[in-house]
Amino acid sequence: MNKLSLDKKDALLVVDIQNDLLEGGALGIKNSGAIVSFINSYIAIFSQRSLVIFASQDFHPADHSSFQHMGGPWPVHCVAGSFGAEFSADLKLPADAIIISKAVQQDKEAYSAFSGTHLNKQLKKSGIRRLFIGGLATDYCVLHTVKDAIALGFAVIVLEDAICAVNLMAEDGNKAKAEMKGLGAMEITLKQLIP
Repeated sequence: MNKLSLDKKDALLVVDIQNDLLEGGALGIKNSGAIVSFINSYIAIFSQRSLVIFASQDFHPADHSSFQHMGGPWPVHCVAGSFGAEFSADLKLPADAIIISKAVQQDKEAYSAFSGTHLNKQLKKSGIRRLFIGGLATDYCVLHTVKDAIALGFAVIVLEDAICAVNLMAEDGNKAKAEMKGLGAMEITLKQLIP
């Protein structure tokens, strides 16, 4: 098992750990609650090293084009200002975490945390070269965020024990992991990260 150490050019990106996407939420993902403690452990390690932590959130208008009543595929979820859009109370984000709100425009879907946001600019400004990514969901927002990060020139580490898939089709999560790996992303677990 390869061990990985961190340096000042690393950042953590926590993707969409929001009430509506966790079990019991409007678009609750099965077994998603199990990853929160792992994400908190990664947050603690990055915080101890004073490394930059980002957290993305779906922050939709009430009539977002992705919603079923608007012709989209999803039930209403993560409406800006609602309880469902809030980060889970179990998520231990530090006060200085940088929040990235996405899919905020009515007519634009944005699975990636880079889509229509200032994330790329903020990463470059902070001198970040390598991005550690975990959160929800493996086969949608994590996958698209990883693809964009690689396309923009970042090295990407996917936190294998801190992601969870929607799995509309049984193999969607595994296919997404294979695609990310094929693009050059590396997978690690908490045990492989040197605190």
